[in-house]
Amino acid sequence: MTANIKGKVVVITGASSGLGEAAARLLSAEGATVVLGARRIERLEKLAHELNGGGGKAIAVETDVTHCDQVKRLVDAAVQHYGRMEVKPHNIRTTVISPGAVDTELPSHITDKETAAGVQNLYESVAIPADSFARAVVFAMSQPDDVDINEILFRPTSQEL
Repeated sequence: MTANIKGKVVVITGASSGLGEAAARLLSAEGATVVLGARRIERLEKLAHELNGGGGKAIAVETDVTHCDQVKRLVDAAVQHYGRMEVKPHNIRTTVISPGAVDTELPSHITDKETAAGVQNLYESVAIPADSFARAVVFAMSQPDDVDINEILFRPTSQEL
């Protein structure tokens, strides 16, 4: 299932925890070079150090995706270090992955108490591990060059909505 991943350069936002971290770990294990972006630079640097120490290739770039200049800096860092980040005309594929309840830190970052309690209850009852998301990423990326998986929508089997 993981053909086509080794040697690819992958920019991952939100890589300091949860879905982004899980994707970075699995993609690195499959041979991808990962460029890690998130606001929490200490966590990014720790992850990059761990991945590099395990034989992978990773760099950490502090990135707040709400600031276009920081996203550009993230992509520029990938190009500077690894000589690549193209789009569709250059055979780069993009996939929108919409997960259901996946076990992450999300409930602890919701400021509205009522909403946070509802999300926490949902997560405690049905959430699946973050590596479920990472496997969806690997599935999309491992397709032959002539296949573009545009969207993946997945949920825990026990999640109703």
